[in-house]
Amino acid sequence: MALDTAQYLLGALSGGLVGFTLGLVGGGGSILAVPLMVYLVGVSDAHVAIGTSALAVAANALTGLASHARAHTVKWRCGGIYAVAGIAGAFAGSTLGKAVNGQKLLFLFAVLMIGIGILMLRGRHDQGVTGAQCTRENAPKVAGFGLATGIFSGFFGIGGGFLIVPGLIASTRMPIINAVGTSLMAVAAFGLTTALNYAASGLIDWGLALVFISGGVAGGVFGVVAAHKLAGNRGQLTTIFASLVFVVAAYMMWRSSTVFVHAL
Repeated sequence: MALDTAQYLLGALSGGLVGFTLGLVGGGGSILAVPLMVYLVGVSDAHVAIGTSALAVAANALTGLASHARAHTVKWRCGGIYAVAGIAGAFAGSTLGKAVNGQKLLFLFAVLMIGIGILMLRGRHDQGVTGAQCTRENAPKVAGFGLATGIFSGFFGIGGGFLIVPGLIASTRMPIINAVGTSLMAVAAFGLTTALNYAASGLIDWGLALVFISGGVAGGVFGVVAAHKLAGNRGQLTTIFASLVFVVAAYMMWRSSTVFVHAL
């Protein structure tokens, strides 16, 4: 579909919001990318929105990863294990996602958002264990979480940050600031895997991806700065963002429920 200038500007604005939230909490931006493309930018094909957002989120995650790396908050070994295990899951999930009705996929996406919002609220006060690392003992657990997260990430075309951050904490007990930085390795890997799968089917709007990424680069820089300045108040930030996730999920369910029911 052809987009007009206003839609490209909205795409850049949406990218800025995605990049900011990725840098701030290691997720959130990715799960908002698809609804922003569909309901704000106006991308009519849900599969194109998913493929394009996956590419943009992967690029924005790399920007945030570079910033976190400079701040020494990335656990590279843990991130590598998690990402490698999840790539196979992301490929399988994205292949399945392309075969599902677009509106039905958006409805299921909204259900997932509600579940993730609940997980965010439950873990908002978990401080983790300083100095936690990936060892031979917990590596299988880290890989298992990575595989499962990759499947969800690929199926819904998201970076999966909201799943990866709690997954890293659950499997290693690392502090949330380390989980946020480390998660961006997997977000980038999962997003790129999904994007390549969708690109093979011609389901990416490259022009929109470019402006979305451009906005995300700027937003990501500010998000990482804010993450370190507000690290002591992350419980409140998580609560606020979880509330936003619930609102967006409710809107998506309302918009897609009629089509979903008719498709049954």
